Amino acid sequence: MDALKISISGVRGIFSDDLNLKDIIHFCHNFSHLIKSKKCVLARDTRPSSEILSYVASASLMERGISVYNLGVSPTPVAFRESRRYGSGIIVTSSHNPLEWNGLKFIIDGRGINEVELGQLLEKKSHSKTKIELESKIDSTYVNEAIKLIGNVSGKPKIALDIGGGAAFEVAPSLLEKLGCKVKKINNVPGKSLRGPDPTADKLSGLTRLSKKADIGFAFDLDGDRLVVVKDGKKQTPDATLGLGVAKALEIGYKRFVLSIDTSVSIEKFINNEGGQVKRSKVGEANVVDLMLKTKSQAGGEGSSAGFILPEFNMCRDGLLTSGLIASMIGTDEFSEISKFMEGYIQRRNKINVDSKFHKKTIEILTKKMEKISSQIITIDGIKSIIDDDSWVLVRQSNTEHSIRISTESNDLRKIKNIEKEVTELVNKSYEEARRDRNH
Repeated sequence: MDALKISISGVRGIFSDDLNLKDIIHFCHNFSHLIKSKKCVLARDTRPSSEILSYVASASLMERGISVYNLGVSPTPVAFRESRRYGSGIIVTSSHNPLEWNGLKFIIDGRGINEVELGQLLEKKSHSKTKIELESKIDSTYVNEAIKLIGNVSGKPKIALDIGGGAAFEVAPSLLEKLGCKVKKINNVPGKSLRGPDPTADKLSGLTRLSKKADIGFAFDLDGDRLVVVKDGKKQTPDATLGLGVAKALEIGYKRFVLSIDTSVSIEKFINNEGGQVKRSKVGEANVVDLMLKTKSQAGGEGSSAGFILPEFNMCRDGLLTSGLIASMIGTDEFSEISKFMEGYIQRRNKINVDSKFHKKTIEILTKKMEKISSQIITIDGIKSIIDDDSWVLVRQSNTEHSIRISTESNDLRKIKNIEKEVTELVNKSYEEARRDRNH
């Protein structure tokens, strides 16, 4: 299991290479110790390997005395919502990773696992014999509950929808149509798509064409938690999805927000201008949710994953709910205001391939180099250097891939390019030094 990516985001790896069926059994057995209700919701995305992994996960849980409530192919937000009723959940997915990857996401009491629970998941445990439980197929009431929260959508907006061959193929169009939207779909056959699994990285050329004849376009990833917005034939930044969700939350009257450390400064400034308050968390939806719960915050999310979180409904980034909330804002002043506000800022996100075993050492060496060129350094998650009120750069190791991510933002394109170039060179030098140190 050395090559697996293991974090609060779940367990991920390339199936039959890093990740095998023994790993699924091992983690499901260990997870069973965290399930107090003895009930677990199970869902899967549309990857080629998801069906067999789902069978193994179900059998492993039942063997440990856990009753399994199987949603079949179902988006992550639906599984999170249903897990509130049953006490726990597992989703067979690796979200936006390439198709050959797969993994498990774990849910306890309607939220992703935290650092303490992750530690328990990794411990070596002995398993006593227990009564084998049963599996039941279940349907979700997600759509009707989301409609109750969103309310009426006026004007019958035209929505272009790119499902990406993912698990949202039924739920997303059903939600938007029941809200009163006119929906046109592409890539809506499960497991088949003309684009990649990650809408934040893909050009979304099919959706950009389709969106020119619609009020707005929405693209989902394979497990339906990420949502990317396309407007007037132009793909918006991942932060724009979060910004629109935040604008809706402010309209509802919410004031207390949590944003991940890599989220656009424009969203924080917008919240402050509207009389709201912002706290910053480490990157990762589980970290955002954790801080939300500790500070009793009402909404927020992380810009990098296009993830808006409304904890009263779901303690995960919920692309499905967010699509409905944004649809309800089309044509309003709030929609125009946040869109215009965010257009003044440019954010670029890149990554450098760095073997996971060198992540820690590379960041350690880099910190010393960054201190020499920065006025302020924040190290709650990686290294964030504040350049000025409108510019920053964040370097951090990925929780889900063998890479180091560099996020840069400014209201000045020339400045952002210079910062990105300088920091990329420093990361590469630090990686070289880390490998040299290892070899000696």
